[in-house]
Amino acid sequence: MAKKLYNCLKCVAYCCTYTLIPATKRDVKRLAKHFDVTPREAEKKFTKKGDKEFPRVLRHHDDKHFQTACMFLDQKTRQCTVYEARPQICRDFPTQSRCGYYEFLKFEREVQDDPKWVATTD
Repeated sequence: MAKKLYNCLKCVAYCCTYTLIPATKRDVKRLAKHFDVTPREAEKKFTKKGDKEFPRVLRHHDDKHFQTACMFLDQKTRQCTVYEARPQICRDFPTQSRCGYYEFLKFEREVQDDPKWVATTD
């Protein structure tokens, strides 16, 4: 994996606001174990129908920064509330050295000439 050029802990959890956050059968089983419910109950409670590429996706709730976000995102801390049971896609993230949202904020900091606009790892 390439060296990360950003710090996720300084983000407002943009990746948690992606419209489709896939949930595989293994992810559902992990969530079921975490919440001590059956996989069927977990699928019904925590996922919804997705699309052809991602048949099951995590449910969303209203979000104070973006329109919606993953139901497991804590609105105050902007941290995952099921980190140990998070889906594989979240475990694998980030898959790139640069985050699009982070790069946007970095650009804004430079344009605004404000070094506190977003903290970087540079």
